[in-house]
Amino acid sequence: MPFPGGLWWLLCCRRGFTLLRRDYGEAEREADGEAEEEEEASFELRTQGDQGSLEVSLSQPTRSSSGSERSLLVAEEMRSLIMEKGPGPVEDDPDALVKGWLQREMRGCMKTPWIRPRKYWFVLTPDSLDYYSSNEKGARRLGSLVLTSLCSVLWPDKQLYKETGYWSVTVFGRKHCYRLYTEHLNEAVHWVCAVQKVIDSKAPVQTPTQLLMRDVEEHSSSPEVLEQIYRCNPILRYTSGPLYAPLLPFPYGSLDQSAPGPRSYTTLRDEAVKLFNSLQQLESERDPVPLMQGVLQTCLDLPPLVDEIYCQLVKQTTEPPAPGGQGDLHYWQLLTCMSCTFLPSPPVLRFLHFHLDKTESCFPASEMAKYACFIREALGKTKGRECVPSLEEILMLMQRQEMICTVHCPGAPACSVAISSHTTAEEVAQELVSRLGLSQSPNLFALYEQSRRREQPVGSATLLADVLTRFENLAGEQREQDPPCRLCFKHYGFLDTDNVPRDSLEFALLFEQAHEMVLRGYVPTSEETLQTLAALRLQSLNSDFSTHAPFPRLEELFPPHVLHARLPPPPHRPPAKCRGARLRAGLLAGGLWGQALAKQRAERDQRLRGRLREEGASTMAAIVEKWKLLQGMGRPEAMAAYVALVREWPGFGSTLFDVDLHVSPMGTGPQRLWLGIGAKAVSLYKPGEPEPLDSFCYGRISSFGASDSSTFRLSVEDRDLLFETSQVDEIAQLLNTYLASAGAQRLPRPQESPTSPPTSESTVLPQGLCHAAGPWQHRPRVGSSHS
Repeated sequence: MPFPGGLWWLLCCRRGFTLLRRDYGEAEREADGEAEEEEEASFELRTQGDQGSLEVSLSQPTRSSSGSERSLLVAEEMRSLIMEKGPGPVEDDPDALVKGWLQREMRGCMKTPWIRPRKYWFVLTPDSLDYYSSNEKGARRLGSLVLTSLCSVLWPDKQLYKETGYWSVTVFGRKHCYRLYTEHLNEAVHWVCAVQKVIDSKAPVQTPTQLLMRDVEEHSSSPEVLEQIYRCNPILRYTSGPLYAPLLPFPYGSLDQSAPGPRSYTTLRDEAVKLFNSLQQLESERDPVPLMQGVLQTCLDLPPLVDEIYCQLVKQTTEPPAPGGQGDLHYWQLLTCMSCTFLPSPPVLRFLHFHLDKTESCFPASEMAKYACFIREALGKTKGRECVPSLEEILMLMQRQEMICTVHCPGAPACSVAISSHTTAEEVAQELVSRLGLSQSPNLFALYEQSRRREQPVGSATLLADVLTRFENLAGEQREQDPPCRLCFKHYGFLDTDNVPRDSLEFALLFEQAHEMVLRGYVPTSEETLQTLAALRLQSLNSDFSTHAPFPRLEELFPPHVLHARLPPPPHRPPAKCRGARLRAGLLAGGLWGQALAKQRAERDQRLRGRLREEGASTMAAIVEKWKLLQGMGRPEAMAAYVALVREWPGFGSTLFDVDLHVSPMGTGPQRLWLGIGAKAVSLYKPGEPEPLDSFCYGRISSFGASDSSTFRLSVEDRDLLFETSQVDEIAQLLNTYLASAGAQRLPRPQESPTSPPTSESTVLPQGLCHAAGPWQHRPRVGSSHS
């Protein structure tokens, strides 16, 4: 039975209908509800110009039964920021800054291509972004987004345009997000710039917590007024309930997920609320260390949350239900970790100091007062961290104790040094120089980070607590057979290797470092000499030959690359010249022929391994025969003979870097060389050759620096040498060190383009170095190096 016409009309009015590719009915109802929700929403923010009074009572924000945030009891905040517009013509609005047709996403329609986005007439005013059903006179306003200083707008996304054919304009408000689309890039850019200009023109807003912090600071000398402020404003005190809004203002909108890091985050406002929930879990946690480290890591990833967490911790440690209880002490312990990791902004820092003073005066000689005193001292030393505290450091901070750091010294027992969260590599190196009796040495020393993949000096301003955290993180990624990461105290630069006493600890360090150079292949000499050096090494380790003496592995005595050089090179197969030949080769490799090739490769590798074992056995036999000839030589004599043989190479004492020299455009391409940085000159060596190709004394060098992150530039008289290397910072750092140690004047800076990075000549001495002959002077940072 067909429906009467009146029923069809009523059904269309209630459910909406489509006419001429335009949707009516349901869209208007949805937009109308959105506008009403925006107008009725409570605003917990105020402009900076509004002044609060002591009689204002700010309660803890709670959620009503309908799920919306309850309005805070502030008269100015009860006013709606949206002024209702009359039914006048949209085209004649005098406040309109920009207006035009845009398409707005409805319920994710841009992700469903068969549903077309809806088109509306948008008007940007100095206060809001409104949209209407049309641009005709009397058109109904369907929605409005109030623009404040916390709003944000995203630029058009090129990837989205490739997928959908639309340029996007995304505007984030407090309650809503407008995702607008247009087919023209210039139109999208025009809207983005206009909206951003309106946002920038708005006065900063402040939350009630910020206003109360200012009131507390202004009346800090009046106990009666302070008591009234805390009594009338529960938002400043401990709460057992959840927090539905952050204590500080944060911009609306999602975070940039392209930032590096394994964790993904939502908006700052949501993360602030999540962190408060995590803080409340601390009260009942038996092992709060992992949770504390997670909170610290979030603050490191999202620096704007640092002040928020400080405010939340101050709130939860103010008038708790059980002062000094387990839950309260967990808050204080996390506040201690925060104070050793992050420095809050000046307003929050002043509020925190007031809280610490108040705690010490109210609870003298208590655990809370001891934590407050520790936090105050830590805030005076904290300057920022590269990593969050390790699990061991957090445990030590919870007990207000120092950590024990182990530093390995080649040729000497390992040293244990007590460090805090603020101890730098400069302080530890200085202590080791004094403890090991190296104060009179003219040479340079440094702490090194050693791992399986690299070895690099630690910057003098680097916090050792950050280095230990990196070691803890790398320990979870390493394989069981990999050696653990460790700190090592070694020579950094040699200014005088001839006058080092043989019976001193420094000579043992010199011997160990010379042996490292031999194993890395940085001492070009004959194979016969290398075998003699290996025999001297065995004599220094085990004294006279004995069948029961422990034998180190061959790669710990003899350079492995020499054995590999004896093996025949792999067969060279010319690449396929045409596409068809490459296709046939690929098809053959994937079938039975590919299995035969894999079997041949496995057999060849097995033969090479067998050949390598044979070469290793013959080399070890030759080393043992030379060892037997050293009968009766003592350990000091063996070490002295070893160093004397290595010193025969003219480049001994220089630090070698693997570089690729850029040649002229008419040349054959980059040339692999060794760049030797010594105390008197810079030399270029062909790898494995004992004599340098060229050598430049420092008087011939006019300038040097980093052309970019992987190119080092050395200007010698009338020519420029460009080296490709991953150790740009280390090279510049070492050059500056030798110049400063020799008392030379600082070199002139090379000409730089406006976009080029700063060169390294601006420093006097590099990071992580300790000149034993004189006091350690403060040196600005050059930058981290990479091996």
